[in-house]
Amino acid sequence: MAQVLVIGDDLTGSNATGALYARRGLRAVTVSDPTHVARYAHRVDVLVVNTASRHRSPARAYAAVRAAAATAGDARLVVKRVDTTLRGNPGSELDAVADALAARAPAGRLRVLAVPAFPDAGRTTVGGLHLVDGVPLTRTAVARDPFDPVRHSRVTAVLGAQSRRTSGELPLDVVECGPGAVAAALRASPAEVVVCDATDNAHLETVARAAAALAAQDGIRWLALDSGPFGAALATELGIRPAVAPVRVLAVVGSVTDRTRDQLARTEATLGARWTELDPDRPDAERALDGLRTAAAAGATVLGVRVRPAAPQAVAAPSGADTAAGILRCLADVARRAVDELRPGGLYASGGDVAAAVTAALGADGFAIDSEVLPLAISGRLVGGPRDGLPFATKGGLIGGPDAARDCLEHLRAAATRTALTPER
Repeated sequence: MAQVLVIGDDLTGSNATGALYARRGLRAVTVSDPTHVARYAHRVDVLVVNTASRHRSPARAYAAVRAAAATAGDARLVVKRVDTTLRGNPGSELDAVADALAARAPAGRLRVLAVPAFPDAGRTTVGGLHLVDGVPLTRTAVARDPFDPVRHSRVTAVLGAQSRRTSGELPLDVVECGPGAVAAALRASPAEVVVCDATDNAHLETVARAAAALAAQDGIRWLALDSGPFGAALATELGIRPAVAPVRVLAVVGSVTDRTRDQLARTEATLGARWTELDPDRPDAERALDGLRTAAAAGATVLGVRVRPAAPQAVAAPSGADTAAGILRCLADVARRAVDELRPGGLYASGGDVAAAVTAALGADGFAIDSEVLPLAISGRLVGGPRDGLPFATKGGLIGGPDAARDCLEHLRAAATRTALTPER
């Protein structure tokens, strides 16, 4: 069975949720018929089952979701995906999954963690109220939805309109205190369903770490009810990794701006990226390669070389063209030799000059564009030369917010690890 089973109520939301797991290197597939579960369950890390039940009656939605949940098998994590604005039948579908899991393991310690926030999409939860761009649900267009009007802004009220389970709330000030405080609050709560406040991705990670700690310490099995990102974060914290070893990704970064440094720091915190630094005054390709070799030997799957910022006293002295050209040549040489020796499955270059130099050093004719990860950040493949077909992503050095490099590297890693899936006959 897949390590994660996600049950969604519509196709677009199911696919979008699967993509969040794929960005973390997990192989994900969406099916819309429970009879297809057996065909794919043992061939992917994350199986997303779309029940198309959002606009059904609560009773019919319960039946459809209960049937899907019965396919959970030995999945380590089961997630009930809900709409980002809580439309549909979240309460009855939550009961359906919980009932199915309880019937399968009556002695198990099953609890529900409801974290519907999707900060990147402007969906947050504060004081138990679910907000869209800071506005309570009942003051948004979803309150007038012709199919599924949302009549409550409080998450516990939305769930309680259909669910038989008791619910409680975990406020933002507790989440802000860190995983230890969240774990203590979860352990002390008598509620079967705990709704957690969250306004940014760091809050999702905090709650996920706390939940993973309780799973290990108290033997709790969590059923996650979320709109996508929390379940993916919880899977990571539970130690769910690709069944197939993730492909190594090599990054080459020439920019030394504060924005770039912040972006790379985020990759260290979220992806475990390991960076070796190139001295701009004495660029040494062999020394940089030694750093990359050490990172690879330590098991890093995201590793790269970046340029060390100039010393403060040297900032006033502008770098000459020869110095800049020497740094660029060295970075390109490091990339060429590292690709030959470490055999990464994907390559990331930040900065237009760096991308051009690396492409030339690898003997490629050009770059086949597959998709835009974010504005001025492109993913594709090298074309021509000895590394034809190597997944390759580029981003401008000054482009994007704190998560831009992380997003590019996650996208590249997913592209590099993705394998073609053909139905078993």
